[in-house]
Amino acid sequence: MSSALGRVVRSGVGRRRVQTVVIAIATMMAVASAVVAGSLMVAADAPFDHAFAKQRGAHITAQFDPAEVSAAQLVETGQLPGVSASAGPFPTTTIRPVDERGGHLTPLTLVGRTGPQSKVDDLNLKSGRWAAKPGEIVLTASVAGPDFELGTALKASDDANSPSLTVVGLAISAARTADAWAAPAQVSALASKAGPETSQMLYRFDSAGTKGQIAAGRKQLAAAVPSGALVGTRSWLDAKRAADRGAAPTIPFLIAFGVLGIIMSVIIVGSVISGSVGTGLRRIGILKAIGFTPREVVRAYVAQALIPAGAGIALGVVLGNLLAMPLLADTESVYGTASLSVAWWVDVLVVAVTMLVVGVAALVPALRAGRLRTVEAIAVGRAPRTGRGQWAHRAAGRLPLPRAVTYGLASPFAHPVRALALLLAVAFGTVAATFALGLTSSLNAVGAAADPEERAEVTVIADRPEGGQPPPGGRPAPHADPAEVRAAIEAQAGTASYYGLMQDDVIVPGISGTVRAGFYQGETGSGRYEMISGRWFAAPGEAVVPTGFLERTGSRIGDTVQVTYEEQTKPLRIVGETFDTSDDGLHVTMDLATFTGAEPQDFLIDVKPGVSSADYAQKLNSVVQPLGADVMANSPSEGENMILILNAMAVLLTLMLVSVAGLGVLNSVVLDTRERVHDFGVCKALGMSPRQTVSLVLASVAGIGVLGGLIGVPAGYGLHGYVLPVMGHAGGTNLPPSILDVYEPWQLVLLGLAGVAIAMLGAMLPAGWAARARTATALRTE
Repeated sequence: MSSALGRVVRSGVGRRRVQTVVIAIATMMAVASAVVAGSLMVAADAPFDHAFAKQRGAHITAQFDPAEVSAAQLVETGQLPGVSASAGPFPTTTIRPVDERGGHLTPLTLVGRTGPQSKVDDLNLKSGRWAAKPGEIVLTASVAGPDFELGTALKASDDANSPSLTVVGLAISAARTADAWAAPAQVSALASKAGPETSQMLYRFDSAGTKGQIAAGRKQLAAAVPSGALVGTRSWLDAKRAADRGAAPTIPFLIAFGVLGIIMSVIIVGSVISGSVGTGLRRIGILKAIGFTPREVVRAYVAQALIPAGAGIALGVVLGNLLAMPLLADTESVYGTASLSVAWWVDVLVVAVTMLVVGVAALVPALRAGRLRTVEAIAVGRAPRTGRGQWAHRAAGRLPLPRAVTYGLASPFAHPVRALALLLAVAFGTVAATFALGLTSSLNAVGAAADPEERAEVTVIADRPEGGQPPPGGRPAPHADPAEVRAAIEAQAGTASYYGLMQDDVIVPGISGTVRAGFYQGETGSGRYEMISGRWFAAPGEAVVPTGFLERTGSRIGDTVQVTYEEQTKPLRIVGETFDTSDDGLHVTMDLATFTGAEPQDFLIDVKPGVSSADYAQKLNSVVQPLGADVMANSPSEGENMILILNAMAVLLTLMLVSVAGLGVLNSVVLDTRERVHDFGVCKALGMSPRQTVSLVLASVAGIGVLGGLIGVPAGYGLHGYVLPVMGHAGGTNLPPSILDVYEPWQLVLLGLAGVAIAMLGAMLPAGWAARARTATALRTE
C-alpha cells in the first residue's frame, strides 16, 4: 500500500497545480518576511554589545605622555591585576585634514598600527586594505560617510608643506578607539606642537561593567606609571551609550513589523494548508472506500501539504536571506558596528516554526476527515453543510443589487472559518499598509526636524583655533572677525538666509558636569528646532530645552533656571520644549545676546532654489578663507541615513506582507470556486453571463475587503500612535505633533479601500477562471 500511498500523494500535488503553486508561493513569502523581520530584530538587539564582544573591544582607551613613561613600562601595565588583555603602545596624534576642495574636516584622532588585528580592538576592515606605507590612511566608516571613497586624497592640514594622505581602507572599531589609522612612522611624522604625539594603550578588564569599575581601573593605571604620565582615558561605556541611543528607537519599529510578519505567516500558511486539505474531503472518502485506512489517508494529505510547503520554505529562506543582507549592511554602517549577517538560528527557527504550523494546519482537518465515515466524507466533500449560511442569502437577497452580487456577498458565510482566515489576512495587510504609511511619513518628518546645523545647506566656520585643536578648558579665541564674515555672506550671490550660532559649555545647577548650549544670533528661521510644546525664544533671557533637560532638572515650561557661562550667571526662563536629541538631551538654546561678549562661531546658510550648495561653498570659501574662516557644504547626516534605511525596511516588509495577504485571498477564492464549480455551471445554464460570474466571485470577497479595511485602518492607526512614542522615548525624547499627526483624512479613506483592493486583486485570477469555464464542463465537474 506504500506505493499506492505515494501515487496518491504525487497525484494530489500534480492534479491541483494552482493550489500547489499558491501553497508554495504563500509559504515562501511568509517565510521570507519572517526571516527578514527576525534578522532585523536580532540586528537591533544590542548591536554594540555583539560587535564589542566579537572585536574584543577596549574597556579603557588610555593616552600616555611618551616623555614621562617608556614603551616597556606601558607594556608592563598589561600585567596588572584585573587586566585580562592589553594592546599597544600605539603612537597617536590629532590632525585636522583638508579635503580635495580645500574644505577643513573635523579634527581626527590618528593612531599608528601595523594592521587591523590585535589582542584588543580587533578591527573589522570593511573595505580596501590596511595602510602599509607613508602617505596612506584608513578611516572609520562613520567618519568617511558617503563622501569618501577608496582612493580619495586629503592633506593632513592646511599647511602648504603638509603631506597628502590617500584613503586606502575603511575600518570599524566598536569601541571607537580612533577616527583614522596609519603606519606608525607616518603618525610620528605628522605630530606637531599643535598635535603632539601620545602613546595609546588599550585594556580589557575582568570587571568593567559599571562606572565605578572603570574608575577603579583608571586609578590603577595612573598608580602604575609616573605621576602625570596618564593624560587621558576613554571608557567603553561612553561608546556603548552612544551606540545604544542610535539603536534603541529602531527596536520598537522592528518588533512591530516582526510581530505582524509572524502573525501573517501563521494565518496565511494555516489557512492555505487547512483549506487545501478541507476541500479534499470527498476524495478522502473515496480513498477510504477503496481500502485506505484512516491513518494512511491522514498521512497522504499531510504529505500533500508538506511537499509544496517544503519547497516554499526552502525558497523563502533563500529569498529572506537575500533581502535581509543589504538591509543589514546598511544597518551595520549606521550603527558603526562589526559586520552583521543573518543569524543561522533565525533561519532554523523560522523553518521549524513554519513546518510546525504547516503540519498542524494540515493534520487537524485530515484527522477530522479520517474519523468521518466513508459516506459522510463523500457527502461533506461535495458541498457545504446543509443550511449553512442560508440566513445570509436571505438577508443579501433583500438588497437592491443584482442577484449575482448578492449571491456573492452571502457566499463567505457558507465557510465561516475560511472567511475568518480571509478577513484576518486582509485586515493584517491593511494594518501593515496603514502603519507603514504613517511610519514613513513620521520618519520623513523627523528628518525635516533635524538639528539646525545638520539641516543647513552650507556652514561657515568663523571661529576656529590655531592648529585645528581647541585649547583645553575654554573656548578658542576668535580667528575671523564675525562682522566681516557676515558682510561676505550677505554680499555673496545665492544667499537666501543665514543665522549665527555659537556652541559652548555652560553650568546648570542640578546637572553634574557641563551642559552644551546653543547661542543664536539673527532671524533663526529654518534653524529653529521643532517645538514639542511651548514656543521658541523671542528675547534675551528666554531659553528652549529638550525633553532630557526637563527630566534631568525636574523643571517645566515657565520655570527659571540659573545658567553660568564663563564668569556670568543669568536666570533663563524656559519657554518651550524642543525636539532635540543632541548631547543626550542635555542642551539649552538661547539668544546670543543673553550673555555679553559672545560672538558667533559658525554661520548656517540656506541657498536660493536652483543654486548648488557645493558651488556656493566653493565661491564663498575663496572670499572668507583669507579672513580666517572656512566654508563647507553639508552632507546627509547619519540620522538621515538611518531614516532612509528605516523607510526602505518599512516599504519592503509592507510589500511582502501585502503580497502574502493577497496570496491568502487568492488561495481562499481558488478553493471556493473549485468547490462551487458545479453551482457555477448551473447558474450559467440558467443564463448567467461571464461578466456576472466575475461579479459573483469578486462580490464574495468585497464584503470581507470592506470589513478588513474598517478593522485594519484603525488598528494600523493605533499601532502607529503606540509605536512612535515608544521609539521617541527609547531615543530620550517626546515627539512633536508634526511627527505624530501625519495622516491626512483622504489617506485614511484610501487605506480603507486598500482592504478592498487586496481582496479584489487576490480574487481576479480565479474569477477569470470561473468566467471562462464552459457550462458543460462545469456541470460535469464534481
